[in-house]
Amino acid sequence: MARLVIVSNRVPLPGQSQRAGGLAIVLQDVMDHVGLWFGWNGNTSPNGGETQTVTHRGVEYATIDLSEDDYQKFYVGYANSALWPLLHFRLGLMEFRREDLEGYRSVNKLYADTLLKLLRPDDLVWVHDYHLIPFGGMLRRMGVRSRIGFYLHIPFVPHSVFSGLPQGDLLLRDLCEYDVVGFQTEEHRNDFLDTVRQSLGHDISDAGVIQVPGRPVQTIVAPVGIDGLAFNRQAVRAAGSKNNKRLTDSLNNRHLMIGVDRLDYSKGLPNRFEAFNRLLTRFPEHSQHVSYLQVAVPSREDVSEYASLRPVLNRMAGDINGRHGTFDWVPLRYMSQGVSRGTLAGFHRISRVGLVTPLRDGMNLVAHEYVAAQNADDPGVLVLSRFAGAASYFQDALIVNPNDPDEIAEAMHAALLMPLAERRLRHMRLFENVLRLTASSYCQTFVNALSGKDKKNER
Repeated sequence: MARLVIVSNRVPLPGQSQRAGGLAIVLQDVMDHVGLWFGWNGNTSPNGGETQTVTHRGVEYATIDLSEDDYQKFYVGYANSALWPLLHFRLGLMEFRREDLEGYRSVNKLYADTLLKLLRPDDLVWVHDYHLIPFGGMLRRMGVRSRIGFYLHIPFVPHSVFSGLPQGDLLLRDLCEYDVVGFQTEEHRNDFLDTVRQSLGHDISDAGVIQVPGRPVQTIVAPVGIDGLAFNRQAVRAAGSKNNKRLTDSLNNRHLMIGVDRLDYSKGLPNRFEAFNRLLTRFPEHSQHVSYLQVAVPSREDVSEYASLRPVLNRMAGDINGRHGTFDWVPLRYMSQGVSRGTLAGFHRISRVGLVTPLRDGMNLVAHEYVAAQNADDPGVLVLSRFAGAASYFQDALIVNPNDPDEIAEAMHAALLMPLAERRLRHMRLFENVLRLTASSYCQTFVNALSGKDKKNER
């Protein structure tokens, strides 16, 4: 097979710890075919543009640093203050500035200029996520004739929402420069195709192929997954760890509910906290019989909307514990720091309820990890937002609308009271889907399309 080149905003360098659901974990099944992984190293320097390379197990990791001005306009500005809220249906939070758009395109050009020197004629180039939408078209204009594919890990939005982005047609044209464009769900792909049809007027086949002048653009659905069996083994090992024993002992025979998220307004954490408050208020039989552990890892603290979320959650956690707690029971345990994936696997395994209730999410692999970690003889229950991509595949979870704290509270109540036979049946069906929608199947689906092996879908 041709050399596979991965391009992402951040490059996970060898030896760096990976968060749950990180891109390096998802792509590990194709790493034998990856010859080069290129992107930003996470550092800023006075002028930017400096490149570094390191080779590990046959893979060359090439990174570039950015100037502080580039970082502010490209990453903090356009990518995370305009595109991220737009593509999570939060137009009211979108902050568009023309200079940020120019900075976004300038950094994409810098990436393309740098990668051009490293490419070989027969490379397959796989570009990841919303930071790098213009990247493929820039390579095209530099004369690159390799197959180039793009995968969007977050949602796409309907035309009526997308049209709120100034100069949005530029991004649609950029996406139509790729040979393959992939999405997490059929809904995301359909929203993209409808937006292209209405905004650009291109013909689109029944198979989702966009007819642009000179060549077709194939669109595919390739849901991200995990290695469920490997994660289950990790959870079994972690169940006997010191951390798990400390957590179990501290529960004092109470049920555990767990949520694991980035500290991000798209995750719906204030609504989830309020739902827990209403659970204890409306269903007092759970008082002193359940503890809720929320792990919320800080993220993008340079973006004002992210920074302002932390004090909101701190206040809510204090209010809930003050209202419902007793001298020997803290109802809500809130951590705004990272926990290793292995430790979380053990925590998931002993949790009676897993809470995955984002307002919008491309997939949310925490849902997969929660299901995979369970003991099939006595499994927990997954409470899942209908607006997470995972809900398209995990219908045996308790599906909720995350905008309604009472609905979430009612699902928490149902999960805590669910009979063992129903928990086993739901888990069995969910775990079957975890094993079907794997990281390996995701990679294989996309790479087959990118390499042209999936020709039947190009008609």
